[in-house]
Amino acid sequence: MTQPDNFGFGEEAALLKSSARKFFTDRFPTSTLHALVAGDHRPERASECQWDPGMWQELVELGWTMLAVPESAGGVGLPAVAVAGLAEELGRAAFPCPLLGTINASYVLATCGAEAAPALAEIAEGRSASLAITNSVGSWSPGDTDVSCRDGVLNGTAWYVQDARKAARLLVSAQTETGLGLYWVATDAPGVSVQADTIVDLTRDQAHVCFDNVQATRVAANGLAALGQAMPAIWTVLAADMVGAAEWQLQTTVEYVGTRRQFDRPLGFFQAVKHPLVNVMLQIDQAKSLVYNAACAIDTDPARAAQYAHMAKAAASEAAAFAADRSVQLHGGIGFTWECFVHLYFKRQKHSQLLWGDAAWHRARLADIVIGPTTAGV
Repeated sequence: MTQPDNFGFGEEAALLKSSARKFFTDRFPTSTLHALVAGDHRPERASECQWDPGMWQELVELGWTMLAVPESAGGVGLPAVAVAGLAEELGRAAFPCPLLGTINASYVLATCGAEAAPALAEIAEGRSASLAITNSVGSWSPGDTDVSCRDGVLNGTAWYVQDARKAARLLVSAQTETGLGLYWVATDAPGVSVQADTIVDLTRDQAHVCFDNVQATRVAANGLAALGQAMPAIWTVLAADMVGAAEWQLQTTVEYVGTRRQFDRPLGFFQAVKHPLVNVMLQIDQAKSLVYNAACAIDTDPARAAQYAHMAKAAASEAAAFAADRSVQLHGGIGFTWECFVHLYFKRQKHSQLLWGDAAWHRARLADIVIGPTTAGV
């Protein structure tokens, strides 16, 4: 199927994106982010979960949590290109919240059929969620889980659960006697224990979640198929977040080198500064094009969605790494200080690079699609 020239990014998507940017610009400037999450600079500090539940509730009231929920389940059902636009602005603001996890859970649940309708209805009503589908070695392949389920009772541990302390619900993958199932469970249910991980990213939290005889509701008997269908959207949304964060890094660095002077000239005058910034811009533009191409494929050409999503996440990971590196280096000595805001984005980008697979992992999967399964064991 031929994709539309504008990736299907219509007036509704543009309005959502511009509204999100205005909301974060007016309500959550980077100084507010720094004050919220970077109050304690000590390396030995305990793992924290710093966020603003009041502002999160405003996002819920704006309907952002239900954007990926189908209309048939009480949601908005916007196309993936519109959701990607929102994720881009979320990354630009680095806003600490469980929105990405909620969107990810929505995409998975939307592929599960009638069993998942009550769970989707909860998200449409404003419940936050996160995916608990990763094993102890950090495999991003759907189906690799350390949780088992017998007679609707979960046991085991899900690892690398994003924003687990902010989420009200978990979508858990578990091995059953007949294959991989997906289960819906509240984070405060009896037998659920959320153990915080210490991570470098101050704008997110991560945990491993232990299940000890936890009663759960099955939402899909064939969880492997549901996850496989939803993963391209999950990769694409995260890549959009990374593009937004990289755009903040570029804009902030350009502003700094335009005002900081050396040898009676702005730093941006010198080729050793402006040429790397042009290269950052080019990498961001490439990644952004691939992100919206992947989102458009999810909407209009599902057969190619996985291929394009692998390309988007790989390019976004590399753009994020380069933008993060240059933003710190070109801020000079102040760029290495706790008081400089760039470290918040540097750390968020480092976390995002590896989340759901780094560039090498995605290119290996892409090679499997394009030239055949030659990357076994990678």
